[in-house]
Amino acid sequence: MMGDLVFFIDWNIVTLNSGSVVMTFLFDWMSLLFMGFVFIISSLVILYSDDYMFGDLNIFRFISLVLMFVVSMMFLIISPNVISILLGWDGLGLVSYLLVIYYQNVSSYGAGMLTVLSNRIGDVALLMVIAWMINFGSWSFIYYLDYLAGSVEMELISFLVVLAAMTSSAQIPFSSWLPAAMAAPTPVSALVHSSTLVTAGVYLLIRFSPSFGLWLNSFLLLISGLTMFMAGLGANFEYDLSSIIALSTLSQLGLMIMTISVGLPGLAFFHLLTHALFSALLFMCAGGVIHSLGDSQDIRFMGGLSVCMPFTSSSLMVSNFALCGIPFLAGFYSSDFILEMFSMGYVNMFSFFLLFLSTGLTVCYSFRLFYYSMCGDFNFVSSYSMVETSYNMVFGMVGLLVMSIFGGSFLMWLICPTPSVVCLPYYLSFLTLFVVIVGGWLGYGLAGLSFGDGLFSMSWYSSSFFSGSMWFMPFLSTYGVSFWPLEVGYSSVSVFDFGWMEYFGGQGIYWASFNLSSANQWFQYNGLSVFLGFFVMWIIILLFVLIY
Repeated sequence: MMGDLVFFIDWNIVTLNSGSVVMTFLFDWMSLLFMGFVFIISSLVILYSDDYMFGDLNIFRFISLVLMFVVSMMFLIISPNVISILLGWDGLGLVSYLLVIYYQNVSSYGAGMLTVLSNRIGDVALLMVIAWMINFGSWSFIYYLDYLAGSVEMELISFLVVLAAMTSSAQIPFSSWLPAAMAAPTPVSALVHSSTLVTAGVYLLIRFSPSFGLWLNSFLLLISGLTMFMAGLGANFEYDLSSIIALSTLSQLGLMIMTISVGLPGLAFFHLLTHALFSALLFMCAGGVIHSLGDSQDIRFMGGLSVCMPFTSSSLMVSNFALCGIPFLAGFYSSDFILEMFSMGYVNMFSFFLLFLSTGLTVCYSFRLFYYSMCGDFNFVSSYSMVETSYNMVFGMVGLLVMSIFGGSFLMWLICPTPSVVCLPYYLSFLTLFVVIVGGWLGYGLAGLSFGDGLFSMSWYSSSFFSGSMWFMPFLSTYGVSFWPLEVGYSSVSVFDFGWMEYFGGQGIYWASFNLSSANQWFQYNGLSVFLGFFVMWIIILLFVLIY
């Protein structure tokens, strides 16, 4: 970092005549720092899962899958080559599917299919990028970004990369897989949905950001702003602890991509690292709480956790406050910096409003979670069943707790060695603080509403349902996808197999043939009677003719 060095390592795998297959590795401050963070978090997660998955007969398979996941992430981080990026990307998609369906039940299978099919769209986009880059003579995109910026080919490639990143980072309209993927074990959520799979798309965008044109940045700004707002709004109507944390991750991903779209990729990377720390801790604490609650995830059953589980609840609150951007915790250094740079930059009013409103909503659901889980009495059967988490889980959480407190300032000194002066009028400087205070007050007010007929979500049911269901996205990607093919199938079965087509088709022909053959058979069996009958009939006809 100090020398601004970048190392490329070429590994010649095989040479055949004049053609050679070369694997290139890229080591710069960004890839090394990200790798370090992934290694730290994954090691703490594996230590945590040693106790969390205690008694599981397939623990070896679980740890092997997590390690495969980390290896895939390494491929993605250190490769300046689109082919090896696809290798890592596919590894992430496949292993995440296997981890989401780890607990083998119907809902896990559904969530796994939704996850893997959403990420396949990104795979197809990357395959198309590979096909287009044949024109340039090499698949190492890192050499072409500045040279080809603004050309038609690079715009198309950039758009495909943005599409891939939108599926991986769960932006609108691919958002529904992230809360569904909470069906995986909690250690997986702590690793996969905080620091690896969902940030892979953001990391790819940071690498490709020099080639983005104005229209692509504007498109990204709108999509990521709406995602951030939608996730923040949805989390305020959610009662499932895992879903609240998943939506908070989605909201922060929107913030990172917004930051990239206004031309601040370095700042987005800074927030990616700090978010990985406190988000992983948030998932770990949630896992401890869910364990102690007998696998119940409803926050309405919680309350008074600070008395029963002092360390876990303290860690939960530290990570929650870091998410809110409370001063001098990890999240403050990156998110406050982003908000101030937004205030300094040339951003339209709509995006500016969305960003600050979404920040307020983040604080709002964090304080709501705090109120439900920490305040009042314990709302489950008995608080005697609540025990503090075991040694390895606590040790894994302590490592991330320390980094959630000191990681932000440490990274600030590391990434920004020279001070940046942000000059803003006082009302814009205080706007962030004002939004945080109003959001906290609103969250406390929302949580304190009395239950009964006058409940807000009951009296405004349709709007609450719309906001709480991620703007109907889960219905569109599951029920919406399956409903119409099944409906068409049912209609066609009704018309063809059980309806008029059957009457005039197969069954109709069968019954007509049956009746005709029956009549024919009757003629065959009663030949003499028929002959006599016809003989009498002809005699009568002849008599009539002769008379007249």
